Amino acid sequence: MVRPLPVFDLATVVQLSEERRETIVQQLHRFSKAGKIIPLRRGMYALAEPYRKVPVQTAELASLIYRPSYLSELWALSYYGLIPEAVPVFTSVSTRKPRRFQCEFGEYRYKNVKASVFFGYTAVELAGRKVILATPEKALVDLWYCSKGEWTPERMREMRISNASLIDPRALSSIVDRIHKPRMHRALSAWRQIRSDEDEGELIP
Repeated sequence: MVRPLPVFDLATVVQLSEERRETIVQQLHRFSKAGKIIPLRRGMYALAEPYRKVPVQTAELASLIYRPSYLSELWALSYYGLIPEAVPVFTSVSTRKPRRFQCEFGEYRYKNVKASVFFGYTAVELAGRKVILATPEKALVDLWYCSKGEWTPERMREMRISNASLIDPRALSSIVDRIHKPRMHRALSAWRQIRSDEDEGELIP
């Protein structure tokens, strides 16, 4: 019944089954204890390896566990090769309240943004599965937006951004203009300053 699904929730099982809700809850609890299903969050599960038809893509789970959301910030920047470190925590943004979920597949964190800031994402394919991910520019701006404090040039340098040419300056400026927050405009100015400093440094013989 749910084997073709990467994840499923209680409501889906109730809808597909003719069993009473209370009976299904008890069955899911037994299956979880027996290791046949893997809890992702309350009321949401994935089938264990021997029983599933569809492989679980850990990044895909991020947008399924908590909706609406998309992967962003450091995880996305690492995916694009903009920071040198691998990021084990799947960090997403959502219009809902901040949450954190820990399951067998990893740690999933969700940060809150206003509905007007919930844009700038796309669907990419990873291992044959659809992953909802911020664009490089939006991932950077989301990091600025969700992090406390000022983004000074010194703080920007501490990120050790590499492959900065992947960031489209016009797209970055457009996102900041759309959000239209003074702190974001100051962060953009700091970003432009360090990019300018680095470009000048490349010209020094």
